[in-house]
Amino acid sequence: MKLYNTLTKKKEEFVPLEEGKVKMYVCGPTVYNFIHIGNARPMIVFDTARRYLEYKGYEVNFVSNFTDVDDKIIKKSVEEGVPAEEISERYIKECKKDMADMNVKEATTHPQATQEIDGMIDMIQTLMDKGYAYAVDGTVYFRTRKFDEYGKLSHKNLDDLRSGNRSLLVTGEDQKEDPLDFVLWKPKKEGEPYWVSPWSEGRPGWHIECSVMSKKYLGEEIDIHAGGEDLIFPHHENEIAQSECCNGKIFARYWLHNGFLNIDNRKMSKSLGNFFTVREIGEQYDLQVLRFFMLSAHYRSPINFSREIMEASKNALERIVTAVSNLKHLGEAAGIMQLTDEEKSLLEEMKSFRTKFEEAMDDDLNTADAVSAIFELVKFANTNAGEKSSKEFVETVKTEIIRLSDILGLIVEKEEENLDGEIEKLIEERQAARKARDFKRADEIRDQLLAQGIILEDTREGVKWKRA
Repeated sequence: MKLYNTLTKKKEEFVPLEEGKVKMYVCGPTVYNFIHIGNARPMIVFDTARRYLEYKGYEVNFVSNFTDVDDKIIKKSVEEGVPAEEISERYIKECKKDMADMNVKEATTHPQATQEIDGMIDMIQTLMDKGYAYAVDGTVYFRTRKFDEYGKLSHKNLDDLRSGNRSLLVTGEDQKEDPLDFVLWKPKKEGEPYWVSPWSEGRPGWHIECSVMSKKYLGEEIDIHAGGEDLIFPHHENEIAQSECCNGKIFARYWLHNGFLNIDNRKMSKSLGNFFTVREIGEQYDLQVLRFFMLSAHYRSPINFSREIMEASKNALERIVTAVSNLKHLGEAAGIMQLTDEEKSLLEEMKSFRTKFEEAMDDDLNTADAVSAIFELVKFANTNAGEKSSKEFVETVKTEIIRLSDILGLIVEKEEENLDGEIEKLIEERQAARKARDFKRADEIRDQLLAQGIILEDTREGVKWKRA
């Protein structure tokens, strides 16, 4: 299995620190509002990475934090006139709901920054004792120039950063020894939450939080550190500096970063009016559709979100769901139980789809090609499974589609009641369309149901339906 390592800028064979075990840290969201679809991308792609590692037999210790102390949280608490803790707890709860709806597995540990302050104070003190940090008027800064390898992840040169690109500088005050030094601890402002430290009553800088939580729950050295590419500099760069100077060890072996998400080919922002929360998308689509959309491109590629692409994703996912549903009903109706010789030969042929799937995922988690392998399997099922197939054959094919989809976190076997409810809903919509003399829409719904193997019968008692 090969992974593209941002640190070395190349694909490398994945070899864990400890055989059979993987220590993985993924930077989580700052919880001051509902998560947006930009937050959703790393959640989905690195959950899929975890699932595939587990499929390959690894025991994965997966840690993903919640940043629950931050300027944005404090601003929201002031606006609402409630404690910052109330804001963060509310949105952690909402975030977990959205994650569950996207079928993102619970992390082994979901640490919260505010519960790890003592560890942060300890790490800052160690950095000061070693000469990597210094305090000025209650603020503690990290000396970037004292860490010779600073810039190794983002491949940025310190001198270039200082002279050529001021916009990349970590915000500087006159009291810093060097403009590139970054904050480890800052004094409180009036009305802000704070903790007591040897330097001042205040709170930690953002970067130190992840270094401390990673160390506590995974150890001084970890296998994989992941997040969005916007975190490479300065966040992940600073994490490396802090952790390696404190612990005297390589912090993380493999650095994985997902590409940006654009909306209608433009950067997502509230000012452009193209900012969408996961909750808003969930009001229009099953969030499995959002997951499918995220996995339909390679995780390192930029991905473009649009209504048209979401509709295409919805239809594509429906093809897999429909194939599984049809196989289920073929199995229930099958007259033959045991495999025929021809079916045995077909099942041998079917193994090639799993091989293609694994080859795609082993090549830097290429979910786009893995999804293509599932569609080839669906085509195989639609071509070879029918009314004359044995129960064992259709059940084996159905199980294979479900298993491969499950590795990607895609739920393709719907509960019967849910399916029936959706059918009834579409029939009601068709009836309303006919009443409104919108025969085009009524015909579209009939065709849509027919494609799912549902036949409608207009009777005196109303519309009845049956499976083909």
